[in-house]
Amino acid sequence: MNTAVYIAKRYLFSGKKMHAINIISGISMLGVLIGSAALIIILSAFNGLEKVILASYSNFTPEIKIEARIGKTFDPNTPYFNNLRKDPRLLSYTEVLQEKVLIKYGDRTFLATNKGVSDDFLKNKRLDSTVQVGSFTLKSGGHYFAVIGATIQANLGINVKDELSPIQIFSPRREVVNSANPLNEFVVRAINPSGMFAIQQEFDDIVVTPIEFTRDLLDQPKEVSSIELTYKKGTHLSSVQNKLVDDISSRFTVKNRKEQDTELYKTLNFERWSIYMILTFVLIIAIFNIIGSLTMLVIDKRQDIAILSSLGANKQIIQGIFFFEGLMISAIGCIAGVVLGLVFCLLQQHYGFIKMGGTMSMIDAYPIDLVASDFALVFLTVGIISVIASGISARLSVKGLDEIKQDL
Repeated sequence: MNTAVYIAKRYLFSGKKMHAINIISGISMLGVLIGSAALIIILSAFNGLEKVILASYSNFTPEIKIEARIGKTFDPNTPYFNNLRKDPRLLSYTEVLQEKVLIKYGDRTFLATNKGVSDDFLKNKRLDSTVQVGSFTLKSGGHYFAVIGATIQANLGINVKDELSPIQIFSPRREVVNSANPLNEFVVRAINPSGMFAIQQEFDDIVVTPIEFTRDLLDQPKEVSSIELTYKKGTHLSSVQNKLVDDISSRFTVKNRKEQDTELYKTLNFERWSIYMILTFVLIIAIFNIIGSLTMLVIDKRQDIAILSSLGANKQIIQGIFFFEGLMISAIGCIAGVVLGLVFCLLQQHYGFIKMGGTMSMIDAYPIDLVASDFALVFLTVGIISVIASGISARLSVKGLDEIKQDL
């Protein structure tokens, strides 16, 4: 087989009688180069976008969320949860009371979600990165404040800096009273907004308030909707979740970040593999041009094939020559493409010369995240397609071997 590799290398870099062979081989190599570079660049850009999306998502979501299996609320004042609160691995233990409410500001109204949180919620230092206007302040000077999502602000036109114009939050009374005045059937509380945050569409219709304010609004003095847990760095979250599931899964659901929004992760994975499949089809077209160039090379080297056969070269050696020729064309194109893609990604990381094309709150240029598995995936993809294309060409090279001998 070393003989086949040696001859294939000579054929690759030597001149051919038909210049079209060089042109087609060059096009094939260029196609593999562009396809490989595109795969690296697109996958790295997608990794970057995915990282930004998940980072913004994790800024507002806990590592573990506990909810009741039956009913919307539960009483957290039990021995188990009191002991859980004392876990030294915990960074924050947040009690959450959440419900749909109607927000009124001026003459405008908006249906939103009121998320009442205990003080530990503010231990998440990454919350500040989500704030666009004002600050993430819930209590100050003995007063309660609200932090509103961007969707609420956009629909109601709330001026966060206007302390004289609070927002009004309406919630149905727990015991509905038939009244001539419908407003008597609602609990209404006023609160000043201290800031506005922007994360993702599914979070931007939330108004965050102190849980004491929400308890008064909803007339829920004890119960909570969920308990949100965030742990210190280095904590093995899978083990923690498994322990919680073993202890309380009969009455509660215990969800990690991925389980809290499965649709988001499914969408990201679907988009990633869709992009990969589209670019793989481009690579297939480029690499299968090798069949054409190798077929023409067989015609150009008819005399060489006959001579090699007369010297004792069997069909396996002749097939090997054109098989390795195809692999070399693909390998050179793939390596060059990966290097080109890597250089492009590094330049984008450092200089950000390709912008997002709009005003973004978190990022301006397309983010790049280089992952070693992407490079392995590109090499594996090109390798598999190249082996198939080169194998087809190699089989064609010896099909007419007897006719070539007779002609010569």
